[in-house]
Amino acid sequence: MSALPPDGIPGGIDLVRLRRLLGDPDLAWLVERVRRRLEREQPLTGPVSLAAPTEGQRTAAELLLGRVPRAGRSLAVRLDAVDGVLRRSGVSPDGLAAAVEALTGPVVPLRQTRRNESRAWQEAYQPLQALGRDRPRFADWTTEPRTESLVRRLARTPEAAGPLTSDAAKVLRELPAEPAASLPAFAARVLGSAHALDDGTPLATLTLSGIRALTGFPDGSGAAWRRDAWASAGLLRDELSSTVLTLNLRGTPALDWMAEAGEPCVLTLRQLAHQRPRATSPVVRICENPAVLAAAADACGADCPPLVCLQGQPSAAALTLLRHLHNGGARLLYHGDFDWGGLRIANVLLSHVPWRPWRYTATDYRALAAAAAQLPPLTGTPAASPWDPALAQALSELGVRVEEEVALADLLADLA
Repeated sequence: MSALPPDGIPGGIDLVRLRRLLGDPDLAWLVERVRRRLEREQPLTGPVSLAAPTEGQRTAAELLLGRVPRAGRSLAVRLDAVDGVLRRSGVSPDGLAAAVEALTGPVVPLRQTRRNESRAWQEAYQPLQALGRDRPRFADWTTEPRTESLVRRLARTPEAAGPLTSDAAKVLRELPAEPAASLPAFAARVLGSAHALDDGTPLATLTLSGIRALTGFPDGSGAAWRRDAWASAGLLRDELSSTVLTLNLRGTPALDWMAEAGEPCVLTLRQLAHQRPRATSPVVRICENPAVLAAAADACGADCPPLVCLQGQPSAAALTLLRHLHNGGARLLYHGDFDWGGLRIANVLLSHVPWRPWRYTATDYRALAAAAAQLPPLTGTPAASPWDPALAQALSELGVRVEEEVALADLLADLA
């Protein structure tokens, strides 16, 4: 391909005559075929053919080559012949390649285009790679092929991917939000727009993917899942939708009254932000399922030690409460379901506050499994149990699920 002079037209080309000769719309198919060959760095030799040409296309090709019109269902044109016509006529002394570039613009080989595009994608991904280096919790996520695929799907072009990954990294570096914050207010502070993390935006989708890596929040979909996923990182759609179920905490007139009655209490994040409860015992126990807390209220009433129920994945309200209790000197003990989902919940909690197992070890699991007559099979993706690595091994070995209610008698005995 010829080097272009400052005006962008290869030297020596008679552009007016070239447009009359090769710029006919009926020869556009021929110009496009030549350009495609140039992009693929293929030689401009041999014939190119057009099936079912129009009369105008056939006539234009015959006039270009100065030959008698031929009959037939297809039209064939030898590129060597076109190159010779352009050179001999003086319209394009450098031949067909220079002529096509003069008509359609410089040709960039596909190999170079792919290299340039690959380099552009790598540059666009730099903010996430830097995040993975600076924050080890994101290291695996930023190097996963599916994360890069998600970026490409959301952004479509490297030019759009750069701002997307930059903003996502900026958000994720601020998480988890402690204390919990309003999602719109957080977006306004970090990104300058309260709607930057609205549902359905590429930035919100990519950020939620990163939050799952940060907090261990399980995959899912739907408005409720998105609300809880944001809350797992301390970002709230509102202060009232995030709640935590408690028994026998004190510190406000309402809590004191409920504790005197030995009745469960639901606390919202708004309440926790304004008035923090306190525990009357140095030990606060945590359970996963409301049935345990309800049974404790029935069996022990006002004499029950402080108990907090997660009701599944720990909410922003639960995490806020437990951090407050831990910072106040309380020792946290945790019990949950003996299954892979239960282990994942325990891991999420452990990433936010320290706790010790409350009858939640491999020994406890094996004892319950041996005593139970019939248990459902264990399903789902395995998870680790860093507080007792033998627990995850025991689950894989026995392959049965032991729900928290199966251990209820032992838990109530501890509370009594």
